[in-house]
Amino acid sequence: MVTGPALRVPRKVAAASLVGTTIEWFDFFIYGTAAALVFNKVFFPSFDPALGTIAALGTFASGFVARPIGGALFAHFGDRVGRKPMLVYSLLLMGAATVCIGLLPGYATIGVGAPVLLVLLRFCQGLGVGGEWGGAALMAVENAPDHRRGFYGSWPQVGVPLGLVLGTGSFLVLDLTVSESAFLAWGWRIPFLASALLIAVGMWIRLTVAESPVFTADAERREASRLPVLEVLREHPRIIFLAAGSFLATNATFYVSSVWLVSYATTELGYERSTILGANTFLSASDIPMILLLGLLSDRVGRRPLFLVGMAVLAITAVPYFLLVGSGNIGLFILGGLVVQACRSAVYGPQSAYFAEQFPTHLRYSGASLAYQLASILGGVAPAVCGLLVLWTGSLMSVAAYVAAMALVSLACSWAMTETLRRDLVSVPDDGAGAAVRS
Repeated sequence: MVTGPALRVPRKVAAASLVGTTIEWFDFFIYGTAAALVFNKVFFPSFDPALGTIAALGTFASGFVARPIGGALFAHFGDRVGRKPMLVYSLLLMGAATVCIGLLPGYATIGVGAPVLLVLLRFCQGLGVGGEWGGAALMAVENAPDHRRGFYGSWPQVGVPLGLVLGTGSFLVLDLTVSESAFLAWGWRIPFLASALLIAVGMWIRLTVAESPVFTADAERREASRLPVLEVLREHPRIIFLAAGSFLATNATFYVSSVWLVSYATTELGYERSTILGANTFLSASDIPMILLLGLLSDRVGRRPLFLVGMAVLAITAVPYFLLVGSGNIGLFILGGLVVQACRSAVYGPQSAYFAEQFPTHLRYSGASLAYQLASILGGVAPAVCGLLVLWTGSLMSVAAYVAAMALVSLACSWAMTETLRRDLVSVPDDGAGAAVRS
């Protein structure tokens, strides 16, 4: 039984989830920024510059291949032994892999072993972040008051833009304070090595948080599933794939703008590197209040309407967005980015609560994680796909068409899902039909 003021415990757990996810996503995103800016030179120096950038972004995508595996692995134990231990282990795995990347010699020192080890460590990062989201989201949602699950569930979601702000901001500071040669030689390693301190802080915070009361209550009244990942795939396949599809465009466009555009805008559109890093830092910061406000709004109007509006507007504005990006004007670049950020936040704000409410407690970690991480596979390859599209067509509009198509897929999947706003987390139906419990 949880003691203390009713609202204090959810806030503490949500804050702990936010700190941990911020650190994990900081580690994950500094790789993306480094892949866009320096990895082609450090690990693929013998490639043509354009192909070297695509190869570097391809190693970035390997982390997304690992994310569903990490999601399944951590979810198995998260549904069997608890949410809290998985949050600790995922943070440790991510931290170790990130520091090792910061210490990894380049191609000039150890040859082909450098990119091979880089891919392996990126894969380990993917395993860690794959297990992170489900545990953090469920700890926040399962500890929240029933009428505020959308709001408290949005707190760990804020870890994504906050991690990106810290990651992009760290590279911006380096870009402004060290020379190009120093940046290539050792400057890019500093954010990776600095994550060791952040991991220590995150571990201390997470170890002070109690286990989810919803999980504890459910574990007392039923035996844990032997293979929760297989069971949820067997009993709830429809909602897993619909939820994954509903998140596809949000996930993919995030990496298009935060990774691929960093490279393309600085090499092809004439933007200064510090200007783009500064713009992305500002745009990521703007995500934070939008995610919290839209998570709170979902507690009033529902989760599904926000998903539908966000994806419909994204599909409509994809072409105008890339016209603004291609203008070469940083003000128009930011304006277009704010519209896209709002569309993504309409999904990302209520997502923790919406995905958690789809599944019964004993399969919730597995179901929510699989849905989230399946979408991450296509999202993770989006930067490389964008690079290939522009290489083949020579037009930024091919990327706009790609984004619009993904938004339409997510819109269709969101339309097929059912509202869950009034659902009781303790008594979610086990029939896999997604029927909502309404008040």
